[in-house]
Amino acid sequence: MLNISQTEVESRLSFDNPWWNGEQATPFTNLPPRDYLPSFYNLLTDLSVKRAVILLGPRRVGKTVMVHHAIERLLKAGVEPSQVMYLALDTPVYTGLSLEWLTNLMAEINRLEPGTTRYIFFDEIQYLKEWERHLKSLVDSYPNYRFIATGSAAALRLKSQESGAGRFTDFMLPPLTFGEYIHFIGKEGLVEADPDSERGFRAVSGEAMDAINREFINYLNYGGYPEAVFSERVQEDPSRFIKSDVIDKVLLRDLPSLYGISDIQELNSLFATLAYNTAQEVEIGKLSQNSGVVANTLGRYLEYLEAAFLIKRIRRVDESAKQFKRARGFKVYLTNPSMRAALYGPVSTDHEAVGALAETAIYAQWIHATAFIEHLYFARWKKGLEVDLVGLDPGQRKADWVVEVKWSDRFFERPVDLKGVLAFAAANRLSHPPLITTRTRQGSKRVDGIELQFVPTSLHCYSIGRNVLRRMH
Repeated sequence: MLNISQTEVESRLSFDNPWWNGEQATPFTNLPPRDYLPSFYNLLTDLSVKRAVILLGPRRVGKTVMVHHAIERLLKAGVEPSQVMYLALDTPVYTGLSLEWLTNLMAEINRLEPGTTRYIFFDEIQYLKEWERHLKSLVDSYPNYRFIATGSAAALRLKSQESGAGRFTDFMLPPLTFGEYIHFIGKEGLVEADPDSERGFRAVSGEAMDAINREFINYLNYGGYPEAVFSERVQEDPSRFIKSDVIDKVLLRDLPSLYGISDIQELNSLFATLAYNTAQEVEIGKLSQNSGVVANTLGRYLEYLEAAFLIKRIRRVDESAKQFKRARGFKVYLTNPSMRAALYGPVSTDHEAVGALAETAIYAQWIHATAFIEHLYFARWKKGLEVDLVGLDPGQRKADWVVEVKWSDRFFERPVDLKGVLAFAAANRLSHPPLITTRTRQGSKRVDGIELQFVPTSLHCYSIGRNVLRRMH
């Protein structure tokens, strides 16, 4: 049993909070900030809402780094260093200590006037047993304190929603958008605003288009994780990094401990099957056969994987954008295409899986728009025709726009072959022309009175990520 003295705890607190002694925040602040930082910072500094902020996200997406960027902003905004307190709860010295005792100890070390606002960051809060009960008590007991907690989505999401009603506000940090990836590697000069599109972008040259596509392939292989973007060692073996640090820790540790899963191999087999078939339609019966998981258990596992932010499911509509009441089929997307590459090896430009991974990447950009993601579907109907993504108007429940993802220029040359898109557009009064992605071609074509917009897949992916985050700020 640990017997840590208060002096040792105080020493660690001083180490975790170098700004108390007039030093720079942390080395993390030398890294570029996520595009989510302004929205996160605005939320945690909105003192009119007496709630704790729960920063959720998959493993390795930069939650700790974003916390330190937020701390740096607080200090630059004039908040006294003694008002900002940070604890990394995965540090052994804090094991077994209550949040309230630690909070009071920090307040004792940094004596402030009664009523002074304090910002207290609990990093990796899932390491504290029954953290949600302790944090809820702190929110009720210390109205002048602003509590911010971080942890993996798998470990926190369910308990935050169940126990934190009225006390917690969740903030989800997904993997990098393609726009963030391009920004991080310093290649934003490859693209410019498209004067013929309201919010679109185009390559600055043919050579730039080739360079963007090369980076898009890199993004599919490892680009969702900041550490991979900045580490050549990780890029040389992204499979090992992503599989061991992202996938295995969730499947082998987080989910089994959280939900009491005894057959870990069964869960692992299901995820491997889903990852291989990302962007494909699956049916419960066939999925049960392929993964070896019985149907009843399968439903629970799918919910767990979604709660852990490893996958997302979307439902099907027909040619008239009507939902099926008893549809057992659905599409499954990985929340980051890099996870498939981690399990089955990296892809190249002409790999057979690039099309599915490109569609996964485009869907993954929409995950960042929580207001829109609930209204995304795919269409397939009796004639064997289909459309990859359909956005429904939330008010009228009618089709608003469609996207067909192609990693090929063939359909720009022969748009009449887009039979599913043309049939769907003819059957629905879309608010926007159907959009078809290509490999390199950009422009518009008209077929049977229907205007079709074409844009390279990588540029469309870039545009969604940029525009979605722009709306958040």
